[in-house]
Amino acid sequence: MNTLLHIDTAGPNALIGISQDLKVIASKQNNLSNTHGEFVQAGVEELCKEAGISLKDMDAISVTMGPGSYTGLRVGLASAKGLAFALNKPLIGISTLSLLAKAAVRHLIETRDALLDDKQLQVFSMIDARRMEIFGAIYNSSLKYLAPEKAMILDESLFHTLLSNGPLICIGSGVSKTKILTQNTEFQNKLPLFLDCAYSINEMATLAVVKLNANDFEDLAYSAPAYLKDYYQKPLIK
Repeated sequence: MNTLLHIDTAGPNALIGISQDLKVIASKQNNLSNTHGEFVQAGVEELCKEAGISLKDMDAISVTMGPGSYTGLRVGLASAKGLAFALNKPLIGISTLSLLAKAAVRHLIETRDALLDDKQLQVFSMIDARRMEIFGAIYNSSLKYLAPEKAMILDESLFHTLLSNGPLICIGSGVSKTKILTQNTEFQNKLPLFLDCAYSINEMATLAVVKLNANDFEDLAYSAPAYLKDYYQKPLIK
């Protein structure tokens, strides 16, 4: 039985959890984005007590690598790296975009949606990156890349192309921008399916086990968050 600790501070809500094989046995969420660091440190200890499991009994630590909040990603990865180093455990890095895609597929399975059987299905994971820009990636129903992770500008021509390729599901914080773009009457006969749901520790547990079994681990010395574009900080005003 594989016991994994999961840490996600990539977005406004932080998640931590413990899973054994594919079953989540304990989890916590923090909704205050500026306190993720304190939440992780105290929450991990509380989770272990709740689950009756010692940190040294973990088989690996999984953490979201991004894209997402610049500060949040640094907080989560630093915490996960510190635990992995101290415990001498492997570190598993997981893409937030792949987690969104997994959540979309889970939704289709739970609702028994016939789209899941369509071989042309496209799952567009998108995280808001200001203006009309997003961090995005497109997957098929098996979570294989159809388009790799990158920062991109949303425009009507992009959706014309995607919708001509097959059914399209959009999920993530960039969905509201997509809805605005596809309000045009020319899209009304062929619209994306918009999902208002998020990933959870369950998705982290599932994808982490796949990487654990494949011995697909991060290098503790050199792994870094996947920002997908350079971070810009406003200059200080004197």
